[in-house]
Amino acid sequence: MTTIRPLEADDDLTPEIDLRHRAFGPIGSGHHETLIARAQACVVDGRLLGAFDGGQMVGSARYFDLRQWWHGRVMPLAGVAGVKIAPEARGRGVGRTLMTGLLSAMSERGYPLSLLYPSSLGFYRALGWEQAGGFYLAEVPGRALTTLVPPDPQAALPGRAGVAAGGATLRRAGQADAEEVLAVVGAVHAATLECGPSTFDVDSVRRDLAGDDHFSYLADDGFLSYYWDGSMEAIEVSILRAASARTAATLWGIVGSHAAQARTVRAVVGPRDPIGWLTGERDVETFLRYRWMLRVLDPIAAVAGRGYPAGVHISVAFRLADAELPGNAGCYTLTVADGSGSLVKTGSAGGGAPPEAVAFGPRGFAALFAGVPMATLRVAGLAARGDQASDALLDCAFACVPFMIDVF
Repeated sequence: MTTIRPLEADDDLTPEIDLRHRAFGPIGSGHHETLIARAQACVVDGRLLGAFDGGQMVGSARYFDLRQWWHGRVMPLAGVAGVKIAPEARGRGVGRTLMTGLLSAMSERGYPLSLLYPSSLGFYRALGWEQAGGFYLAEVPGRALTTLVPPDPQAALPGRAGVAAGGATLRRAGQADAEEVLAVVGAVHAATLECGPSTFDVDSVRRDLAGDDHFSYLADDGFLSYYWDGSMEAIEVSILRAASARTAATLWGIVGSHAAQARTVRAVVGPRDPIGWLTGERDVETFLRYRWMLRVLDPIAAVAGRGYPAGVHISVAFRLADAELPGNAGCYTLTVADGSGSLVKTGSAGGGAPPEAVAFGPRGFAALFAGVPMATLRVAGLAARGDQASDALLDCAFACVPFMIDVF
């Protein structure tokens, strides 16, 4: 019989690291201590679960305590990672038992949402996760960043000055700036009404800023961190977020200053990142690198925590089924007004909503939350009943193209 429990301080983490080796491949030299330290941090917070069979660890999974932005508002997010099952224990339901336990643990902690990068769509779909957004990369020739397109003077209102000349004020960022980095990046996510980007806790950011291979710069409304790849001919931009034209140009200018050595720049971006409008070259390519899946753990809290377009006013009834988290199942009325949303439970899944109310399972509701159009959900079999009028209202409220800037 498989037992699922959080790992504790006196547990030996060697079997957990061994599972990682068996599941994901060899651990590079010098990484063992880092992996132990990260596992210990999860153990302290009760965020690392183990699956045991006869006292032997045959599986483990963890989640990170994150914050995620949705149209200007931020809410807690459980980022699932490191799901691994011993090869000899696969095919016996250990993975499902482990993930069911993780679902309960995250829900009991009060997380509205959970996100993961899947190795298998079918496995996670069976537990209520669904594809929701992407992780995007832009590939830019270094030379394209040497001369950025200036702001359009015709975009300024008559009688008003355009963007002032000169760059934004920058300074190098280090460990001591972790809290300010989080505040600035969060403010950018909120100001730009982006959907999907998340941030880690301050200790994780402090560790990242301590690395001597990353170069980081902080502005009042932007942040940049990048490093050289192994070939020393390309730069990898792990984050470049800016809330103004001046700061965006200044940060990209820092990267472009390496054009004599860096033939290529690869940057983590959103699908509509301004870089495509800032360069005068045609050969800037943005492509989807990974897809991620979303799971709504608490529909009432998730709807209340999300932001919505200010001009949208809707009221829609729907039914939600959720076999893995049955407390979520029921009939609801969704109301969106003045940029805020609320979800009121009106009855059980068997009654309390009009017969024509839209019907979702957890997968369809997660995809809707992430802006997947109702027409897509219907053809994919993730939504039923309702009508075109309710579909149009839901599309207006949830429309977005979500993206992440972190992989875990």
